[in-house]
Amino acid sequence: MSDNDAVQDQAQGRVRTGPVTFYRQVLAELRKVVWPTREQLVTYFFVVLVFVVVMCALVSVLDLAFGKLVFSIFNGPSTQ
Repeated sequence: MSDNDAVQDQAQGRVRTGPVTFYRQVLAELRKVVWPTREQLVTYFFVVLVFVVVMCALVSVLDLAFGKLVFSIFNGPSTQ
C-alpha cells in the first residue's frame, strides 16, 4: 500500500486494522457459518462426484466424435 492509498483511506474514514483485530474478526465470521451435517456432506460429495463423472463422459464422447469427424475430413472416408 502506497502513502497515497493510506491518505485516501484515512480521508474516507477507513482505518486499517491490526493482525489481532483481523484474526478476531475472522473467528467471529467463522462462528456465523452454518456448517453442513455429516449426512449433508456425504450427499453433496456424491452429487458432485456424479456430476464430474457425467461431465467427463460427455467431454470424452464429444472429443471422440470431433476427432473422428476431423480425421474423416482430412483423410477421406475409410476404406474398411
